[in-house]
Amino acid sequence: MDTPRKDWKGSRLSMTREDGVAVIHLFNPPHGFMDETMESELLEALDKLGTWRDGRVVVITGGEPDMFVRHYDVSILQHRSQAMIERGKTFSIERSVPKSVIHQCIERIDNSPLIFIAALNGTAMGGGFELALGCDIRLAQDGVYQLGLPELNLGLLPGAGGTQAMASLIGTGPALFSLLTAKVFTPQELLAVGLVSMCTDDVMADAMKLARQIQAVPSRACANIKKLVRNAPRWSQEQGLAAERTLFCDCMVDPEAQPLMEAVASGNRTIADQPVLLKR
Repeated sequence: MDTPRKDWKGSRLSMTREDGVAVIHLFNPPHGFMDETMESELLEALDKLGTWRDGRVVVITGGEPDMFVRHYDVSILQHRSQAMIERGKTFSIERSVPKSVIHQCIERIDNSPLIFIAALNGTAMGGGFELALGCDIRLAQDGVYQLGLPELNLGLLPGAGGTQAMASLIGTGPALFSLLTAKVFTPQELLAVGLVSMCTDDVMADAMKLARQIQAVPSRACANIKKLVRNAPRWSQEQGLAAERTLFCDCMVDPEAQPLMEAVASGNRTIADQPVLLKR
């Protein structure tokens, strides 16, 4: 079993791990912008988590009061745009732009067997909100602050998976309305449209409670559920159902599932009863 320890303390990020649950705090006072340093430190933290043998759940939250990640630093984007214009750059979807560090981070989260929870403790727009959309589950602190993808107000569009995530999570019509009106949401509005699963008075407490609940069930089943649900929009129905049948059987032969099934089969608990924390 892990013991509490500070695994990382950079200029934009800190990470601790304890008993299978990691907590990543993001910060960049005073404005809370995402920048190249935050991207690179997040990628390095994800690299560490990729080799974490006892890992189960990762909670990502903001390290400053009322601030998750405000948005990507627009001054950096403006500098990049001016450099591209000066070089005469033009772009076409027939010639894909390579992935940047934030794209790699979100891809790591997508492909990881770990379950990622975004605990939105404050403002999250643009790239900060896209990072949250890249997580598996989102919870929000109730309050008066801004969340969403208003990049259209800059003459831009979400560039770190936001258009695809919004369409997948709420449908093309609501996604188009949100993106084409540069809508900024309140936490309660996010809950109403299904972009967060909970709006709570203490988001970190509820995120940790959820993390412990997920930690109490077999890791193989959690990882397989994540793989199936994440890939459902990408696979054909035939592919998805075939994968589900196969991964169901993969869970059937998991040694950690055997005592849970036996307890229900013997009448000692019901399928609706959550198991106690498994000792690994």
